[in-house]
Order: sequence, then structure tokens, then C-alpha cells
Amino acid sequence: MATRRALITGVTGQDGSYLAELLLEQGYEVVGVVRRSSTLNFERIAHIQDRMTLVPADLLDEVSLIAVLRDHRPTEVYNLAAQSFVQTSWSQPVFTGETTALGVTRLLDAVRIVDPEIRFYQASSSEMFGKVHEVPQTERTPFYPRSPYGVAKVYGHWITVNYRESYGLHASSGILFNHESPRRGLEFVTRKVTHGAARIACGLDDKLALGNLDAQRDWGYAADYVRAMWLMLQQGSPSDYVIATGETHSVRELCEVAFAAAGLEWEQHVVVDERFLRPAEVDLLVGDPSKARTTLGWQRGVDFARLVEMMVEADLDLVRSHQR
Repeated sequence: MATRRALITGVTGQDGSYLAELLLEQGYEVVGVVRRSSTLNFERIAHIQDRMTLVPADLLDEVSLIAVLRDHRPTEVYNLAAQSFVQTSWSQPVFTGETTALGVTRLLDAVRIVDPEIRFYQASSSEMFGKVHEVPQTERTPFYPRSPYGVAKVYGHWITVNYRESYGLHASSGILFNHESPRRGLEFVTRKVTHGAARIACGLDDKLALGNLDAQRDWGYAADYVRAMWLMLQQGSPSDYVIATGETHSVRELCEVAFAAAGLEWEQHVVVDERFLRPAEVDLLVGDPSKARTTLGWQRGVDFARLVEMMVEADLDLVRSHQR
């Protein structure tokens, strides 16, 4: 059997690193796309970097994407690259649109030009639902994004559907609800809480400032969610899937579990800071993963409490290692 080759944009991110691990375990050759910059952060893939091929390209430059596809001839492409932080999309809305929306078109067009047989995965987002029309959200729930990031993701989602239907591409979108891990960036609220609790437990800080404690999300484990991405591209026909736990938890609950895992009382340390409130907050985001369970045979492996505890344990180890 010929070796399968997968190309991942955003390979240095949380999802990219877990997906690269999974594909290597499945016997793939993995090609990771990285942007040229003066500071490269390969921390998340350092343990597997020597088993992958890293190539320079950019979602802002279609010529570079065509060249990479021609040079490496992948059988599967996973588009995980984006400006992926909701808060940043308010201060950089045009850049968010260029990467998170039009970047998808450039990559799809490169696939169409080079090899329409390539199977394509687009990382869609629960933020597309925004001001939700129904709870829980399914693949048929209308989109009503509430941030420039959500708007850009809606474009990326629909252009994927459009290229699938117009050019017959095997192009699928995973509408992933929030998924976290010890590799999550510090700017995301889950990691901000677990890392903040670890710093307080180690005596480095006393307070943690947060925004809306009542905001609720459907949080799962990133390593479980990348397995769903891979399963989508193994299907005979492309489609779109909600990937979620079907449960919702508030930021307040997140604080309770995280600080307890660090041996602390969260009420003594968490303060609300209006600077961290969004101009427009999304409503109750909770996904119905029934289609993924039925069609893909996918289910999560790590529950909310264990996920948060795992992140706190990793952050305690990280903070202590810097204290030595």
C-alpha cells in the first residue's frame, strides 16, 4: 500500500501538533506548513519535528500554496491555520478576514488547480453560531456570528461547501466546539485560568482577572477532536460535522475545578475586570455530536473535569520548572 501523505497548515498550533502525532501513528508522511517569520515557535511539535517535513508557505500567498502542493503531492490537506483568537479579531478584523476567510479560498483553489483528488479538511468553529437560533446546535442550525472571527469562519465554511459542490472536491468541515489541552495558548480563557491557578499555587501571583464568569461553553479535549478530523477524510463522501461534548460549563465552573485541582479556593483569587468583556458575547454554545457519533463512530475520551485537572497538572509542572 502506498504511503499516505498529509499536509497540515497551522501545524505548530495546538490542534496541528495533536493531529501530526495522530497521523504519524497512523503511518502517514506529515508535511507541516509554517510561515516565515523572525521568531518561530516549534515548542508544541519539538518532540516529533524530526519525523516531519516542514515547508514555508502562507495562506496570504496562493502561489506558495500551489508550489507546496506540487512539490509534496499530499493525499490529504488539513487547513488548521487561521487568526484564531476571538478577542484579537476585534482589533485586527481585516487581517482576520484575510487569513481565516480568504485564506481558505486560496488553499481550496490551490487544491483544485494542483490535484482535485486531494481530500480537504476545513476547521470550522462553533463561534459561527454566535447568537444561537436553537440549543443544542447541529449541522442544520443557522449561523449568526457575533465577532469578526466568527464572520470569517462562516465565510471559510461556506466557501468549502461551495468548492465541494462546484468542483466535486472531497472537502469536509468540522464545526468544532471549544477544545482545550495543556498546549492551549495562554490567551485563551481555559489556559489563562489553569496557568493562573498554578502561578497562584506557587506563590507567584495572588489574583487572576477574568471577564464574564457566566459565559458558558462546550469544552472538550483537543486530542479527541483531531481524531474526528481524520475520520472525516476517511469517509466515502464529504460532509460537515459538529464535534462537541453535548455538555456546557461556565467560566465559573472552570475556575472552581481548576483552583480546586491546585488546592485553592477560587473565590479568594478571581476578580472580574471589564477590560476582558467582549463587545458582543455569544449565547449558549452547546453542540449535538449525534451525526459524528453515528457516521464517524466518534466519541470523546476525556471529560471536562479530567481535562481541566490535566491542564492544571501540566501548568504546575511548567511553573515549577521555571522556578528551579
